[in-house]
Amino acid sequence: MPILYDEKTKQFHLQAGSSSYLFEIDKDAYLAHRYYGGRLSQPTIAQPFVTMARSFSPNPDPSDDHFSLDTLPQEYPVYGTSDFRLPAIEAKFEDGSTLIELRYQRHRIFPGKPVLRGLPATYIEEASEATTLEVDLEDALKGLVVTLCYTAFTNHAVIARSVFVANHGTERIMLRRVHSAAMDLPDAEYDLIHLPGAHVRERELVRVPLERSVHQMESRRGASSHQENPFMALVRKNTTEVYGEAIGVSLVYSGNFQMTADVDQYDNTRVLAGINPFDFEWVLEPGEGFQAPEALLVYSKEGLGGLSREFHRLFRTRLVRGKYRDKIRPVLINNWEATYFQFDQQTLLELGKSAKELGIELFVLDDGWFGHRDDDRSSLGDWTVDLQKLPDGLPPLVRAINDQGLQFGIWVEPEMISPNSELYRAHPDWCLHVPSRNQSLSRHQLVLDFSREEVCDAILHQLTKLLQSAPIRYVKWDMNRHISELGSVGWPAYRQREVAHRYMLGLYRLLEQLTNMFPDILFESCSGGGGRFDPGMLYYMPQVWTSDNTDAISRLSIQFGTSLVYPAITMGSHVSAVPNHQVGRVTSIETRGLVAMMGNLGYELDARKLSEEERGKVQSQIHLYHEIKHIVLLGDLYRLRSPYHHRDAAWMYVSENKEEAFVTYVKILAVPNPPMERLPLQGLDAKKRYQVTLIGDEVNRFISIATSEMEINGDELMQWGLLIPYLHGDFLACAWSLKAK
Repeated sequence: MPILYDEKTKQFHLQAGSSSYLFEIDKDAYLAHRYYGGRLSQPTIAQPFVTMARSFSPNPDPSDDHFSLDTLPQEYPVYGTSDFRLPAIEAKFEDGSTLIELRYQRHRIFPGKPVLRGLPATYIEEASEATTLEVDLEDALKGLVVTLCYTAFTNHAVIARSVFVANHGTERIMLRRVHSAAMDLPDAEYDLIHLPGAHVRERELVRVPLERSVHQMESRRGASSHQENPFMALVRKNTTEVYGEAIGVSLVYSGNFQMTADVDQYDNTRVLAGINPFDFEWVLEPGEGFQAPEALLVYSKEGLGGLSREFHRLFRTRLVRGKYRDKIRPVLINNWEATYFQFDQQTLLELGKSAKELGIELFVLDDGWFGHRDDDRSSLGDWTVDLQKLPDGLPPLVRAINDQGLQFGIWVEPEMISPNSELYRAHPDWCLHVPSRNQSLSRHQLVLDFSREEVCDAILHQLTKLLQSAPIRYVKWDMNRHISELGSVGWPAYRQREVAHRYMLGLYRLLEQLTNMFPDILFESCSGGGGRFDPGMLYYMPQVWTSDNTDAISRLSIQFGTSLVYPAITMGSHVSAVPNHQVGRVTSIETRGLVAMMGNLGYELDARKLSEEERGKVQSQIHLYHEIKHIVLLGDLYRLRSPYHHRDAAWMYVSENKEEAFVTYVKILAVPNPPMERLPLQGLDAKKRYQVTLIGDEVNRFISIATSEMEINGDELMQWGLLIPYLHGDFLACAWSLKAK
């Protein structure tokens, strides 16, 4: 069994894949963290804690002046009972006190993994895939019971953690902080990696050394946000892509979050992850409970690449659900950058005809099809067809697109409402707002109050009617503003600080209902691009529009950062027109195509305006993508050169059986009279011999190494590498296809 308990030492040993996680019950009361790292062969840590008296660290046990919670490495710390560091939980009681004393009461170990009610989480299909430990901690005076849940996956180096808080007392409890996971590591010799960014500049990989201070990543925007991602990693100073220890923490949540690495005076590192306590409170009446989201801990001793592949395999197979979990997605075209709001049925059919001729499989109608939507100033909330643009309604258009041989998809933004809309005129109180206060607009819109069941039900009714009206096979679900003036007239004053989390619970409930009602629809999440690219949304929607920035060179860093946690099959990645609409850059159609093949390939341009040469190249791209998409979307990723540190970038995907691989190289900036360079590969079978085919119209064929095909052993490809052909100019790319002989 992957979770062991030793009665003598009172140690718990969680074995998850190639990792071990140990903690113990100290003084029959406190959970003390012992170890997290590579898998240990013995069930317990033989060496005891070394403790000593520390000045200004109080002793809750008067008989032991060496013991203080201020220095004990803990599993779920509280504040005020001798620990001055950041706590995992805070509460206020009716007597005004905030002191919590949690002590061990009991534990349970059982096969399988429980479901988190009302929240997204990883799952299992067989009980043998995981083992779960639940530990009850209790504040006996107040009747506060905290249940820590640990699930160790058998075949993944992953531990899923969550917390359930129950009020077993007789008085109301005001929860002010409930983190999903806490862990005290015994040193601070780490670098911190996180993924900050901005709209059209998401998930920039940042690595900084840990210092004796609080390092905090968070969102207070009502969404996981472009500005930070609910992920962090602690890596050893010498950790690279291929070598060294890495611990990753990912929160399965789409709202306000906080992730912290707090280095104390003795260089211990406290890790915390959960809902952001900023402006948060949850009222627990006697007999009520609160479920915190799931946090995922992943350990790798094979560097950042190994960490990524653990996350990718888990998310691909045990987070994403439904029909499209293991299914290759269609190549699509979206009309947004081709027409924006200005289109009619004839325009859309012309676009569809041109797209089909290129080999595209899915046509997506973006913003502007509903209400009276000629710009972004009206009609959100009115999910009925604009008969000025589509006089016959939606079903005839969908049938006509289907007759062209294309599936049909549609864009919606159901969480938003325009002040200029029929829904707002009928229900002005259905938006999030504080009465008598100003209501800020962003993109000329407000946010619907999804904390209220009647609002969610009304939107569900509209969407159900829309999706039943025609054979729609894809939905792009957008969210184009963050939440300000957070308040709800649907909740009493003392529950107003619950609204942000209740909004997420309402959204999750709506998505659960909708995806169950329409299992054949491929849902793609979007929030101004990648503003809500998180595990919580992936549980309901198996892919995310990675960024509104479709420039191929910008996408290198965006997609590299995203790939640290999220697999290729979750990333929407499109070829757009040049000059690029976001940055004005001109890149070749070859480069745009190869970069877009790092995820689910699509097109965001006017297919009618392509030259004959461009049309031929797009057709070739799509043909190539069909040949390699199973490797990209279902294989293992190896990042070979980072755009953050080089004038170029390179990556490769390897099939699970190592029979096939696909390697992409992009030169970002050219240098005069460059050296000839090699690109060592990874992840191949050293004993196999591979047929290597060079792909790229931009390769200078006058250079002798630009041989189109050759046979090379796997060990040579990994140890010596591939010679990089000469690409004359900026923003150029090539690729190699590898097949075992």
